Amino acid sequence: MKIAVIGTGKTGGKVIEVLNEDQVVGPFDSSNKPTAEKLGKADAAILFVPGTAADELMEPLMASGIPAAWGTTGYEWPDDLDEQLKNKNMKWLQASNFSLGMNIVRRCLGVIGQSSSVLTDPSFHIHEIHHTDKQDAPSGTAISWEEWLGREAKITSERKGDIKGIHQLEVNTETESIRLEHQAHDRKIFAEGAVWAAEQLLNDDIEPGFHDLSTIFDNVMQKQL
Repeated sequence: MKIAVIGTGKTGGKVIEVLNEDQVVGPFDSSNKPTAEKLGKADAAILFVPGTAADELMEPLMASGIPAAWGTTGYEWPDDLDEQLKNKNMKWLQASNFSLGMNIVRRCLGVIGQSSSVLTDPSFHIHEIHHTDKQDAPSGTAISWEEWLGREAKITSERKGDIKGIHQLEVNTETESIRLEHQAHDRKIFAEGAVWAAEQLLNDDIEPGFHDLSTIFDNVMQKQL
């Protein structure tokens, strides 16, 4: 499988590391911009770019026709993107966090949110910590945690050092507390997850359209039951 790597920052660089040299098409960045012709040499694309770069990349990716896994946060996707992709028989997915372990956490959060209905007056606090270069706060993952929890939560952020990502949930009542934490030790987990996701897009049983990684992950887990 050949992968067009778009974005050569901290996480995009990890994608290049986990792939074999002959699997990498590009890599592409602001000094080597992708074209439809260049992208067409790949089986799929992986993008770790800021939201400000997404608009410029839409056109060449659409023209290339290849599947794409987007690790872009802080971007408002076009309302008709799913329809556009279906019309072109293309498959894209997006994720606020490509860690496969995080998808296990997502399923846990759903259980906690649903089950907390038996607790007396619970409060929910999500705290995220990232490196000082991370621009968006709260992180896209922290926002996703609240969505996965299905409960209104206080969300706080912290920026320090070169922390790859720590996300914590604390559920408190007057008589007990529940705590859940996920910590990323190496950005390699996001690269490995993105490669896994790109591979899934090449499967015939994935329908054209704009998907969320969580949907793809759950479908794979369902097949294994």
